[in-house]
Amino acid sequence: RSFLSRLAAGAGAFGAAFAGSAAASAQPSPAQAGHFVPARHTEDDWLDETTAKHRFFYDTMTAEAGGQALFFARNFFVANASGYNLTDADLAQVICLRHASASFGFSDAMWAKYGNALSARAGNFLDPRTKQVPTGNVYLATGYGEALRNVNVTIEQMARRGVRFAVCGLSTRATAQLIAQKSGATVEVVLKELSANLVPNARIVPAGIVTVSRAQERGYTFA
Repeated sequence: RSFLSRLAAGAGAFGAAFAGSAAASAQPSPAQAGHFVPARHTEDDWLDETTAKHRFFYDTMTAEAGGQALFFARNFFVANASGYNLTDADLAQVICLRHASASFGFSDAMWAKYGNALSARAGNFLDPRTKQVPTGNVYLATGYGEALRNVNVTIEQMARRGVRFAVCGLSTRATAQLIAQKSGATVEVVLKELSANLVPNARIVPAGIVTVSRAQERGYTFA
C-alpha cells in the first residue's frame, strides 16, 4: 500500500509538472499577450547602422543645449575610454538639433548667407564675441572657450569621432519659410539649399521629436 501511495503521488507530481510545462509552452508571445512592441520603419533604419556596444541620444531644443551636448558627447568618449577601456567605435552617439538648436545643423556658408533668419530661429542668438548675428556656425569654430557651452568642442571634432547629428525637418522648413519671406525665393528652393548644406555627419529627419521617440525604441538611452 505504501508503494502504491508513493507511485500515485509521483504520477500526480509528474502530471502537474507536465501540465505546467505544456501551459508554459502555450503562453502567447509578448505581442500576442497585448504587450507593446514598437513598429519599425525603414526611415529610422539609420539608427541601427552601428555595431556599438552602447547607444546614447541627446535631445536639444535651445542654442545653449546644442553646444552643451557637444561637450557631453566628448565627455562620454573620455569617461568610457578611461573607466571601461572602450573605444569610440564602441559608442554610438546621436545629437538631435531641433526647435531653436536646429539652426546649428547648417554650414558656415548658410550662416554667412542667411544668418539673420538662422539667428532668429535660434532665439535671436548672437555671437558672444561680436554681440552681432553670427556670420558662421559658432559650433564649427574654436576659440570661444567658456563663452559658449561647448567649451571649444566642435561639431567637426565630434563628427570625426562618429557622433551623428539629426536635424529637425520641421524646423528646417520653418527656417526656409522665414528666408523665403525676406528673399522672395520659394520655400522649396531654400529648403533644398539648406538640406544640401548640413554640418558633417548630419541628416535631415522628418521631425526631431519623432526621432527622439524612435531612437528610444531602438535602444538608445536618452538625455
